[in-house]
Amino acid sequence: MVLVVVFGVALLIAVLLSGLAARTVLSTSFLFLVGGALVSDGFLGLIHITPDSDIVAVTADLALFAVLFTDGMHVSFSQLRCAWRNPARALGLGMPLACAGMALITHYLVGLDWTTSFLVGAVLAPTDPVFASAIVGRKEVPARLRQLLNVESGINDGLALPVVLLLIAAAGPAAGQGQTSGSRIALELALGLAFGVLLPLVVNGLVRFRLLGAEPKLQPLLPLATGVILYALCHLTHANPYLAAFSAGAVLASLSPESKTAFASLGESLAELAKFAALLIFGALLTPQLFGDLSLGGYVAVVLAIVLIRPASLLLSLVGAHFDRREKLAAAWFGPKGFASVVYGLLVLQSGIPQAEQAYTLSAVCIAFSIVAHSSTDVPVARMFRVNDLVGIPDVADAESNDVPEQRGADRART
Repeated sequence: MVLVVVFGVALLIAVLLSGLAARTVLSTSFLFLVGGALVSDGFLGLIHITPDSDIVAVTADLALFAVLFTDGMHVSFSQLRCAWRNPARALGLGMPLACAGMALITHYLVGLDWTTSFLVGAVLAPTDPVFASAIVGRKEVPARLRQLLNVESGINDGLALPVVLLLIAAAGPAAGQGQTSGSRIALELALGLAFGVLLPLVVNGLVRFRLLGAEPKLQPLLPLATGVILYALCHLTHANPYLAAFSAGAVLASLSPESKTAFASLGESLAELAKFAALLIFGALLTPQLFGDLSLGGYVAVVLAIVLIRPASLLLSLVGAHFDRREKLAAAWFGPKGFASVVYGLLVLQSGIPQAEQAYTLSAVCIAFSIVAHSSTDVPVARMFRVNDLVGIPDVADAESNDVPEQRGADRART
């Protein structure tokens, strides 16, 4: 019950400070992270959470499912067909380059084996516009830059997940077991994708029956019911719930735009609550001992990951793209390690692979440093694009906020 009180107090403080956070270097996600660290055993000792605590796995599981489901509902296939080239560059070239670059510095500076090094690269590959909301949520910023950051971050979570799971299997104690696990994970991913596509098709078919249909005030609960059924179905059959969540959200939004619109506000609120809870738990794991366990080479790798690997990989992927220098530099800098990386890092920690603790420690410190670095620089960078009124961050032009993951950044402004 102490944890519930702590979460409630943190939520109240975050809401009260959200207006200030919208125009300063503060972010509410950062507040939950710091709040979790302060109340943990490393400081005040109000809550006692260890990496193997059940609440860590349950919270991370529910939160990632909720976030990926809502992310999927922000995918607009029609708009992606019209403007896919720049995001495709970032996802198809920039993301693999960042993963490989992180693997190189992890292997040589931290001493992890190659498989685990690439696993760390995959964990840290996803980005999140949360800490760049002063950029992605403002109409003064060129639309192509906002779209690039939002589409990239909206899709790379789902792209990184299979890689993370397969690398965890490959890094297992024995080669034979790793091969067996790899086949099992591939089956779970395929089953999750199948459920994620088929269940929304069934639900959409039921809605179209003449005698069936939701009244307006209950319509937001239709996607919620779909998500609840999907989550339970995946856990009963051992299908991968995360790929199922993302694919189900995308398919449901494509089949039923009205359901997507009705669910938008409720879905964002639920996803934010789940994410805040997971960040609080993650913050409680950021103890002084964890930071002390990371070697000097690890800290060098963390700095390089933030200031070199992400910027260089994205700049290379945008060679020849129609961006001016200022836009390219902003896009290259804002690759913050976000919520998906937190959960993927916890998956690694709980996997039992030989170098799980070292990989998690490096990932956790990198995420913490990234949150501080990016949440404190989006407002100054926004000034470069003549964004002056930062109080009302969610101010994207109506014509552009009608979808794609671009709205995701605006809706989650400064969270």
